[in-house]
Amino acid sequence: MRRIPRFVRFGGLLGLALWGAAALGMAQSLSRLPKDFVFRSADGPGPVTFSHETHVAVQERPDCVTCHPKLFKTLAPGATTDGRPVTHAEMEQKRQCGACHDGKQAVGLDDCTHCHRSP
Repeated sequence: MRRIPRFVRFGGLLGLALWGAAALGMAQSLSRLPKDFVFRSADGPGPVTFSHETHVAVQERPDCVTCHPKLFKTLAPGATTDGRPVTHAEMEQKRQCGACHDGKQAVGLDDCTHCHRSP
């Protein structure tokens, strides 16, 4: 059974303050970021390895709420909040990875080799 961190149990402002401090520490220590994981979709040209390292600005406070829990579940790698599988069709509707990967904020979906890389 997973132990709930003490600062989560305290709740309220103290918990938020400590969570913020932990998030700042996470940005300074990439070794504390979640491990890379592989997305596999039914309609893609191959697997995609997702890395928090390439999605977190190390010099700034990591903004986890950009994706969590709005687009992806927090403690379930690759699981979308709405339960839909990760597909190009969903991303083309500006959902999931497509919320940012629109060719303006981040590399667009038309650059296949950016995400689908050969091992």
